[in-house]
Amino acid sequence: MHARAAAATTTALLGAAVVVLPAPTAHAAPDTDRTQVIAHRGASAYAPENTLAAIDKADDLGFRWVENDVQRTKDGELVVIHDDSLTRTTDVEEVFPGRAPWKVKDFTAAEIARLDAGSWFSPRFAGARVPTLTQYMNRVSRNHQKLVLEIKNPALYPGIERETLKVLSNEGWLGPAHVRSKLVVQSFSADSIRAVHALRPDIKTGFLGTPPVAELPAYAQFADQINSSHTTISLGYVTAIHALEGPHGKPLEISTWTVDTAADARRVEGFGVDGVITNKPDVVREALNER
Repeated sequence: MHARAAAATTTALLGAAVVVLPAPTAHAAPDTDRTQVIAHRGASAYAPENTLAAIDKADDLGFRWVENDVQRTKDGELVVIHDDSLTRTTDVEEVFPGRAPWKVKDFTAAEIARLDAGSWFSPRFAGARVPTLTQYMNRVSRNHQKLVLEIKNPALYPGIERETLKVLSNEGWLGPAHVRSKLVVQSFSADSIRAVHALRPDIKTGFLGTPPVAELPAYAQFADQINSSHTTISLGYVTAIHALEGPHGKPLEISTWTVDTAADARRVEGFGVDGVITNKPDVVREALNER
């Protein structure tokens, strides 16, 4: 996710009739742990973000929850990368020097698979690749991890919500066990999260941003979580979130981001947040365990 508050959009969604994908009847349930620690783009302080190495590092550190970002290639493949441009985290300018501005949507999956997505972080990770969502889900499954999946820049990729759900279904992630306790789909776009909720009402969803308290009831119709930057929340705001019920009849939740210091971790825990999204999950875990 990007460290900024999102502008909430509540425009009409899905003017055409929605075809709901087959869904089990079980509702998503909140986690029972005191405060979930979620590895942001994997353990991204220690390995290149959104790569398989980053989620493996989170696994090595003992963290079950990881977060990622999903976008779409020119030929329709879903890939795991944060920016809409390939320049910051790959060597695309060297491999394809004449292709500025090097947007994800302008490259095929095969072209992106050629890029080095690790050397920018450290020579130790040279040769790491931008994973497809399918590759990423296979690794998360192998590690027995859980996932907070962010649909990134959905306005650039019409239909990405349905396509993301299709990949998740193909990889066995939309069965009752996964939907109940292993998956959250989030976005800065209210319309995108409303689309996911319309297609699969059983899936737990999160809106990224800090809507005014007066608007929270509207978000609670389609979002189970309001996931805000830690710089924008207070005890009163968290209390207001918890006072509402989400679409599954459970108290609305909040996972806050991106918390990388012990002091900030202790501060937001004091507010009563349900989850902490962090590049340094080990630092946050140690801080929370001190109490």
